[in-house]
Amino acid sequence: MNSMTQELLKAIAVQYPDRFSCEFSPKEILHVSRALGFQDNVTYKYITSQPKMSRGIYKLEALVLPFNKKETNTMSVPQVVSIVNNDIFVPQKDESFVAWGHCKDLSMIVQSKSFYPVYITGLSGNGKTMMVEQACAKTNREYIRVQITPETDEDDLIGGFRLINGETVFSKGPVIKAMEKGAVLLIDEIDRGSNKIMCLQGVLEGKPVLIKKTGEVISPSYGFNVIATANTKGKGSDDGRFIAATIIDEAFLERFTITLEQPYPGMTVEKKIVMNHMLKFGCVNPTFADSLTVWAETIRKTFEDGGVNELVSTRRLCHIVQSFSIFKDEKKAIELCVSRFDQDTKEAFLDLYSKIAVPVETTIDNNSQVIDDILESI
Repeated sequence: MNSMTQELLKAIAVQYPDRFSCEFSPKEILHVSRALGFQDNVTYKYITSQPKMSRGIYKLEALVLPFNKKETNTMSVPQVVSIVNNDIFVPQKDESFVAWGHCKDLSMIVQSKSFYPVYITGLSGNGKTMMVEQACAKTNREYIRVQITPETDEDDLIGGFRLINGETVFSKGPVIKAMEKGAVLLIDEIDRGSNKIMCLQGVLEGKPVLIKKTGEVISPSYGFNVIATANTKGKGSDDGRFIAATIIDEAFLERFTITLEQPYPGMTVEKKIVMNHMLKFGCVNPTFADSLTVWAETIRKTFEDGGVNELVSTRRLCHIVQSFSIFKDEKKAIELCVSRFDQDTKEAFLDLYSKIAVPVETTIDNNSQVIDDILESI
C-alpha cells in the first residue's frame, strides 16, 4: 500500500467512522480525495481496483485491517503448491467496458445456463471477445478461452499425454475442463482452424464425449455452453482482408444455434468507449474524443463506398488514446497507431484527420465535472 493510499484510507476512516461495512460511492471517496489535493484520475484508478458490491458502490477492504481497533493474527499460512492450473475463472469486470449491440442478448444467454451454441461474426477490433468476457463477468459465470490457430488439433482441445514429474499422464484439454465444470467455452477466431477442429462436432451437440486415449466418457455439466468468435461467417474471406480465415465445414456451422453479426458501434457509443478509456489512462479530453469518433466514422463510410481499403477499428481508437496518454500529442499518437498501414493509406488517414479535427488545446487530466459524469454512467 503506497503512502497516497494510506493517507486516503485514513482520511476516509476519519470522515466516516461508523461505516463499518467499508462500502462507499465514488463521490464519497472523491470528496475526501479532493480535500487532500489528489488528482481525480489517480483516485478513480484506485476506486475501480476495489471490489464492486453493486452499481456505484465499492468496498474498500483495506480499511478493515489498517484502521480498525482490533488486533489481528498476522501469522502467515504456508501456501500449497498445486500443478492444477486456473484456466477456468470468472473474468474481472472492466469498468471501461460499454455494453451495446448484442451485449444484452448474450448476457441473457450466458445467465440462462442453457446449452445454446452461439457464433459471433464481425470485423476485427469491434469488441466480440470482450463482449463474451464481460457477459460472463456480469453474470458471474466461469469461462475458458481457447485461441484457435491452423495448428490447433484434438490434442490441444480435448487433451493429451504430458510428461509431469517424470511420469506420463493424461492432461485434460480446455474443452473437457469446461464441460466438467459447466463453464462457458469461448472459442476465439474459430475460422482460423483447420479440419482438425471437427473433433468438436459432438461437443456442439451437447452430447457426452469419449476421450479415446483414456476411454473416459465425459458428459457436459449443467451450464456448459460454447460461444465462438470469427471475422467471417465460415465461408472464407473473398477480399483477402482475413487471408488466414478458412472455409468451415457446413455440417460444423449448422450446429451453432444462432449467429450474431457484430458491426462497429455507432458514434455515440464509440465516443463513450473512447471517453471511458481516456478516464482509464488519465487523459480525458472530450474535444479529442469527438474528433476521433468522427474521423473513424468517416473512414468507415469511405471504405463502404470503395474510397479506401482499410478501416480504423474501435480497438485502434483505444490504442490511440493510450498513446496520447503517454506522449501528450494527438497527432503523434494517431501517426504511431496508423503506421501499420501502407504509406498511401497512412497519409490519407492523417490528411483526413487534419481536415476534420478540432484543435486540442489542453489535455483535461483532472476535470471534476467530466469525470463525475463518466462515473455516473458506470
